Amino acid sequence: MTQRFNILGAVFLLLLAIVWQAFAALVDSPNFPGFVRVVKALVGDSGTFAVEIGHTLKRAGAGFGLAFVVMLPLGIFLGRVRAIGDLVEPVIEMVRPLPPIAVVPLAMIFLGTGDAAKISVVMWGAAFPILINAIEAVRASHPMLANVARSLRLTRAERMWLVDLPAAMPQIMAGVRISVAVSLLIAVVAEMMLSTNGMGMYLVRAQERFEIANGLAGLLLIALVALAINYTVLAIERSVLAWHHARLGVHART
Repeated sequence: MTQRFNILGAVFLLLLAIVWQAFAALVDSPNFPGFVRVVKALVGDSGTFAVEIGHTLKRAGAGFGLAFVVMLPLGIFLGRVRAIGDLVEPVIEMVRPLPPIAVVPLAMIFLGTGDAAKISVVMWGAAFPILINAIEAVRASHPMLANVARSLRLTRAERMWLVDLPAAMPQIMAGVRISVAVSLLIAVVAEMMLSTNGMGMYLVRAQERFEIANGLAGLLLIALVALAINYTVLAIERSVLAWHHARLGVHART
């Protein structure tokens, strides 16, 4: 899917749009706008959508970036230094299931209702997929890598940077893909509860005004942006892990 245009997937999406439009025409209700009407609402309000999606992406990107910068080295450290990892593991497992929305009241108390609160909530939700995948990937690394590091007389920091990080990257990138999707989702939900702008607040206002076509247009825009982000992350993964995919290709042929 990352190396060629997915024709079958595009055709399936087109069929879904046709079915949607046909069913809406059959129902003929103002409460169920067709695909064409939703697209017209998206185009007609494109200026507002551009501004609102910009706010949402800014918060989602900031939250994800902070989670990545903090949790990636922390995960590698906890995975390599087993004693400290075992010490903090109960705390991680205790707080990890907490839904990010449950953190919103706490964020409001300490950070108010500005961007800092929304970004902190996004960071909370995006942090754990990266952290857990990094810890597990380092712990599951091949024992031969440890022998190589010792034979090269690498320090613990050098071992984590030069050995553990490259070996763990395939599993870490899987966590990154999850975190990217979660970041956008949580940013929209946090805006519904804390914001005066962004796609989350746009959807709330559309609901309050009973503007169903505009609300569906907002959802369609979020879905399209999420799809674009997913393909972008896949392309980055293919580039960063070219050696990994090449090795898998060799194994598949043998």
